[in-house]
Amino acid sequence: MHVLIVGAGIGGLSAALSLHAVGIDVSVIESAATLRPLGVGINLLPHAVRELTELELGDELAASGIRTAEIVHFDRHGNRIWGVASGRHAGYHWPQYSIHRGELQLILLDAVRARLGPDTVRTGMTFLSFEESAGGVTVRVSDRATGGTTSLRADVLVGADGLYSGVRAQLHPDEPPPRWGGIKLWRGVTPGLPFLSGRTVAVSGTNAARKFVAYPISRKAELQGGALINWVAEVLVPGDTGDTGDTGGGDGGDGGDSQWADWNRAGRTEDVLPWFADWTFDWLDIPALISDAAEILEYPMVDRDPLPLWGRGRVTLLGDAAHPMYPIGANGGSQAVLDARVLAYSLATVASPDDALAAYEEDRREKANAIVLACRDMPADRMLHMVSVRAPDGFDQITDVLSAAELAAFDDAYRETTLPDVAALNARPPLMP
Repeated sequence: MHVLIVGAGIGGLSAALSLHAVGIDVSVIESAATLRPLGVGINLLPHAVRELTELELGDELAASGIRTAEIVHFDRHGNRIWGVASGRHAGYHWPQYSIHRGELQLILLDAVRARLGPDTVRTGMTFLSFEESAGGVTVRVSDRATGGTTSLRADVLVGADGLYSGVRAQLHPDEPPPRWGGIKLWRGVTPGLPFLSGRTVAVSGTNAARKFVAYPISRKAELQGGALINWVAEVLVPGDTGDTGDTGGGDGGDGGDSQWADWNRAGRTEDVLPWFADWTFDWLDIPALISDAAEILEYPMVDRDPLPLWGRGRVTLLGDAAHPMYPIGANGGSQAVLDARVLAYSLATVASPDDALAAYEEDRREKANAIVLACRDMPADRMLHMVSVRAPDGFDQITDVLSAAELAAFDDAYRETTLPDVAALNARPPLMP
């Protein structure tokens, strides 16, 4: 069996490594001419860290990222509301990592080239279309260097080509553009000093107005006594209903609209700083973080409505191409890794490619779709908004704002969700030997 993957992001490369691990031949095409460590930080949940550890990448993750200890929520004045432990601190057998997205992608890419061969990932190759037959799939691609087109043959085609997936566009040609709820994101990475525990994900404010998230992402900086701080600034801009720029293709471009959803679109300090100019806490100087960032990225918080099916026959989707979700809750990259592992397991254990892809989708689609919907209405965001309404000017004690019963309800809801999940993940045998 030969599997062709469109897209060399976290999901596509994880799938290539997983397929190779079970003896399946695989190749990857990527539209970018060169793969560089672009982007900012992400979080990898213990579920994904387990799978990457079983792919023998645990040492690389530990050397690059930060083992996240806790997630703590604050009001916009920096007053602590509520916090929860993360990763091993919550009882999982595997840590949660805060890590630079680009470094994670290069860890995966280096492993693919070392294990599968240097030519496994072909860059500068843009997906155009596919045609399925009884014996497999023929894929038309364009060579960006020459402008020529060629056809590639595979037994299975996997679209891991992101929010504007060309494979998804052919499978679902009538799908509307991505869904934008009015929140703009600005992201950056700024060198600084450790704050709070040194391994804290700090969430301040509310997405009903302004929210700021900050956490360290570099083990190297930590060892040197500093911190490389990833930050995300969220601002609700009601009334700005710009087009999200959907072209139905994999690469797309900037059509001149402010809502173009490109992870690497440049942002400007002067656009984001005024929203947070007075957010200086005794434990974090947010204006300085924004001002001192070497680069700022701008992105509209978009997702797509869940699909009733991902693929058909010998063609399927994976990662953001299958279930793009709001970049909150540390789920985007983690879910792509889980997709990759279940895909490989299904193709290795189910007799026919068609049935294997159906089994993969049966396992993953509803789980991922539920997370897409959950990210639109997170309980923690409701709590943050409640505090901002009751105490807009801050507070001395959170018990002056939220009753003991309300705080206990938040804590109980978290435990009811998390503790069974910890037990289930710790007890589950590996997907693959």
